[in-house]
Amino acid sequence: MYHQHFNLDEHPFSLTPDTQFFLNQQSHREALNTMLVALQHCEGFIKIVGEVGTGKTLLCRILLSRLRTHFVTAYIPNPYLSPEELKAFIAQEIGADYNPQMQAHILLSSIYRKLMQLAHHGKQVVLVVDEAQAMPRETIESLRLLTNLETEKRKLLQVVMLGQPELDTLLSRPDLRQLKQRIIFSEYLRPFSREGVADYIRHRLDSAGGDKHLFSPWALWLLGIGSGGIPRLINILAHKALISAYGKGLTRVGVTQVAAAIADTSETRITGKFVAWHCRWSKLAGGV
Repeated sequence: MYHQHFNLDEHPFSLTPDTQFFLNQQSHREALNTMLVALQHCEGFIKIVGEVGTGKTLLCRILLSRLRTHFVTAYIPNPYLSPEELKAFIAQEIGADYNPQMQAHILLSSIYRKLMQLAHHGKQVVLVVDEAQAMPRETIESLRLLTNLETEKRKLLQVVMLGQPELDTLLSRPDLRQLKQRIIFSEYLRPFSREGVADYIRHRLDSAGGDKHLFSPWALWLLGIGSGGIPRLINILAHKALISAYGKGLTRVGVTQVAAAIADTSETRITGKFVAWHCRWSKLAGGV
């Protein structure tokens, strides 16, 4: 499709989280560094909160790619599990003895023995939970009890929870106050600044083998306004703008194409009246 027209090796604005396109912007850099430092020091719970589309899943994948050598990791992309399913998942991921007929206390003992064995061999076990706001209350409590497993010097299981702001609401429940008290570090993923949006667009175009100046300065400015700095929304708008430019045979994306993408996307941060005004203005300005 348009990737050949614009001499791109691949599509730069896919919605699938791809570590190749990770941009180490300030908010994401701080969150990643916090997680890495906390895990190195064997802290208990770590919480990362961000709005929909701010890159939490991509951050999960970056973290997992950095945890090598003495780490054993387990990743839960969909945490809507019962307590029994959670324990079964952890047992299988860390290599503990498990079969579906195991009684709860026997399964817990199996997990504990495996965690002790891994600790004896210098391995740290990290459970990364994405979309943690969807985890049932009973499962969260079961997870807290699992983190009670420890040696005299350190926790045997560390947990990183990433979720939408609803996670904070969930953890504010009085019956979950014990878990909330165990959250040693927390970070909030912030949207990109206007300058950050421009850097993000250029970085992804460059990573895809294209011209990082494919979008005009005015187009980047309007993308920043329309997306509100949310990475997923930036991808949607940039993708639509490229399609529009390709359809018109253009070699560069101007403000007109971005305005059309915004007008076609209900989740944007700009009113339709503003977009219509900008479309008229861009025609007078030559679509720069």
